[in-house]
Amino acid sequence: MSNSTLNRLLATDAGFGTLALRVPLGNIFVAHGAQKLFGWFGGYGLEGTGQFFGSIGLNPGTPMALLAGAAEFFGGLALVFGVLVRPAAAALAFTMLIAIFAVHFSKGFFLDKGGYEYALALFAAAVSLLFTGGGRYSADAALAARAD
Repeated sequence: MSNSTLNRLLATDAGFGTLALRVPLGNIFVAHGAQKLFGWFGGYGLEGTGQFFGSIGLNPGTPMALLAGAAEFFGGLALVFGVLVRPAAAALAFTMLIAIFAVHFSKGFFLDKGGYEYALALFAAAVSLLFTGGGRYSADAALAARAD
């Protein structure tokens, strides 16, 4: 990867706003990924999540659950630490689009009915980070400054 490509991927000049968004959003995704992968925090683990995914047509269920759980868990960690924020945000936004249309859309908008309200908020936050990058207080910013 050339230096200019790396700089474009890591460059960010946003301030505290992205830090205030990255850390809680990352923690939310880490927790949801841990539910899918490990069964932590009351989740069903990979096997249970895979069965659910298969039942809604996301087949093969277990590999799809692994992809979603890994995107959420490791993407969330990337956001918390501010490392490769743009690629992580892209993966998380894509994961939320799938969640919106495969699981929640048919149930309407509101969260209390199982709707897509919450997934849409997570999608919007991830897209915001995709555009802004990790911000001045991220590992990406430190790496970009070092690459110059």
